[in-house]
Amino acid sequence: MAHPILPLWPAAPLAAALLALAGCGSSDSSDGPQAGAVVDTNPDSCSVVSSSGQPIVVGSGVAGDPAAPEAASGYRLGYKAKHSSKYMVVANTPLATKAGCDVLRAGGSAVDAAVAVQAVLGLVEPQSSTIAGSAFMLHYDAASRKVEAYDGRETAPAAATGYYLTRQNQADAGSPAPLPSARRSGRSIGVPGVMRMLELAHREHGRLAWSQLFGEGIRLSTDGFRVPQRLAGAIASNAASLALDANAAQTYFLPDGTPRPALSTMTNAPYAATLRALADQGAGALYSGPIAEAIVAKARQSVGDDDARTPITPSLMTLQDLAAYQAKKREPVCSSYRASYYVCSMSPPSSGGIAIVQALGILENFNLAAYPPSPPLDEGGVPSVMGVHLVSEAERLAYADRDKYVADTDFVPLPGRGVASLLDKNYLKARAALIDPNRSMGTAQAGVFDAASARQALDRTLEYGTTHFSIVDAYGNVVSMTTTVESSMGSFHMVGGFLLTNQLTDFSAQPQDSAGQPVANRVEAGKRPRSTMAPTLVFRGTEPGDFLMATGSPGGGNIIQYVLKTVVGALDWRLDAQQATSLVNFGASNSPVTNVDGSNTALDLTGLVEGLKAKGHQVSTAAQSSGVSTILRVQRGGQAQLEGGVDPRREGIVLGDGAL
Repeated sequence: MAHPILPLWPAAPLAAALLALAGCGSSDSSDGPQAGAVVDTNPDSCSVVSSSGQPIVVGSGVAGDPAAPEAASGYRLGYKAKHSSKYMVVANTPLATKAGCDVLRAGGSAVDAAVAVQAVLGLVEPQSSTIAGSAFMLHYDAASRKVEAYDGRETAPAAATGYYLTRQNQADAGSPAPLPSARRSGRSIGVPGVMRMLELAHREHGRLAWSQLFGEGIRLSTDGFRVPQRLAGAIASNAASLALDANAAQTYFLPDGTPRPALSTMTNAPYAATLRALADQGAGALYSGPIAEAIVAKARQSVGDDDARTPITPSLMTLQDLAAYQAKKREPVCSSYRASYYVCSMSPPSSGGIAIVQALGILENFNLAAYPPSPPLDEGGVPSVMGVHLVSEAERLAYADRDKYVADTDFVPLPGRGVASLLDKNYLKARAALIDPNRSMGTAQAGVFDAASARQALDRTLEYGTTHFSIVDAYGNVVSMTTTVESSMGSFHMVGGFLLTNQLTDFSAQPQDSAGQPVANRVEAGKRPRSTMAPTLVFRGTEPGDFLMATGSPGGGNIIQYVLKTVVGALDWRLDAQQATSLVNFGASNSPVTNVDGSNTALDLTGLVEGLKAKGHQVSTAAQSSGVSTILRVQRGGQAQLEGGVDPRREGIVLGDGAL
């Protein structure tokens, strides 16, 4: 059975208790480790344990090093929850996890570690993340007991209009579509936000100097790293598009023009130079000066670098767009769950947080604990028919509101009283009453709030490539951060060793539907495209203070499903961090199709699938590539413990103090 999720200490002295566990005091300096800072001198910290029980340094290249994995299997069986007492990082690539863990070991904060993780992700997981991309972060400050939401989403250029993604000349209705496609053209490239967001969060919550956080990314890009399986697969599958860009071809292809294979050694000198500039100059290095000029020039490129000089519709981004970009702090989307938990997730322009909290508000009207997976074991077990049915129906209702109402609220307000109306307990109880325990609704209708919002059109635009990591530091602070390049390898435009995103394709391609009704998520100058990213934090009780859980996942439009099953698995079904993360992904967007993840072929899902079909569900058993990263705070053996679970569908690991 899973370990009990219990309060470990009073909420107020949480940071002090963690410091006591570390045996050190704290430091308020951001200039590096100072006297009294939490610095873990255990040489085995941030290591993994080999089959013989010996610690292995991640990235060492010795047998058993997770940074040099065997051929990808699609699902890694046998993972069990990892435990530590001071700090923990869970991310979807080993080298990025190690970079963050080393920062925590040196006395850094969760935000410090997040900067280091992002710097390495842009190198070793560029198919999912880039320093010129976007991200959303939820941060819990243990001292103030406050949850903050940081918005680093890209923006559309000032020159963009509603037809930016569909016409080369936005003012001409007969103008052809962007070439070679909206995604591969410059029109998909947004004004980047993630580094400005991290800079803002670091200014408020960093403990080490900003310049100290890029060393591992610089070292790996200079000395080289072994190409992970998923990166090699992304290079191979996107080779034709990458070949249109000389920088991408030089980085991701061998001298003979073939894609770099898995486990080959790769360096990226331009990326090292970019990280040095960021370390020395701050995030501003991306927003003015030579790197910014190179970004704009690359985005505005009108022909490919291939021999055929393939036409490319250029971006309308300018240096002024970069200079004007601002990361924002938002109010997180929070609500109680079953009067026992307090759940916070990301606010708009992400739709993920509202959908997660809405779905939980619907589900608390049902006794989900009565429908657990069976048997849980180490893979989470096989979900029950009724459990999947109820969760999927709640998601259909949440997606219905998402598709109609949620966009960048700086431009399009939410209906009624905003978030308060969408999360109103009476409203969600009425939505729950629409669920038939015996029959799927297939497709749900959005709720009705006011005449103006009722006239908005539906928009089911979905996102794609993303990654997620969760961090708890030795001071009790927590980061849950989802970061993205959009589709695999983004827009395929590369400059300074990093890829530019195709994030603007998350906007609706059309500003209105066939009836002339406006789409909330239409392109507008300076607007942020809607996202489904849902970094999530859970607390015991009815307010922040008693931290319990950090989780999140990549997965584009399915992120809501991946995160919700993990939260329900931990809270309602009492699964441990690894079981809840490994648990079969299931759920539905607002369509008749219910997803039942078939990636774990060791499980017999026949009974589940047939039971859902009997309730009217159309079932897809396609394998799903989530990347859930989960940390729980639990009591284990009478001691305070952090418990980590990493998604077996990707390449990540859990690291913390000691060898895990």
